[in-house]
Amino acid sequence: MSEIPADRRYAKSHEWVLNSEDGVVTVGISDYAQESLGDITYVEVPGVGDTLSAGDVFGVVESVKAASDLYAPVAGEVVAVNEALDAAPETVNQSPYGDGWIMKLKVSDPTEIDALLDDAAYAAEVA
Repeated sequence: MSEIPADRRYAKSHEWVLNSEDGVVTVGISDYAQESLGDITYVEVPGVGDTLSAGDVFGVVESVKAASDLYAPVAGEVVAVNEALDAAPETVNQSPYGDGWIMKLKVSDPTEIDALLDDAAYAAEVA
């Protein structure tokens, strides 16, 4: 069974959002998603300053098995990206909820976070 931390929200497309106090969220992909993809060989991240709407494609994760688009779980402006993934994309496999984060977004509408799945609903989604 994949790990599904209770401290974040999940999109049906397998991205997670970790909320912070300052209106900036961290976004990555779930343990389930990285397991499904297999060994990740490349992560394309968005540009800092990019503005995304919920559901927009913001990047791509490539593995030995497949390439998969990444979808913005909420709308906002990209304020940081995980540049370490350029040199070590496998970090997403090793630490999907930690060092393998992909971007940080300044959220336009915090209520969008509430519309995402909680850990129990996401666990049911991937069961």
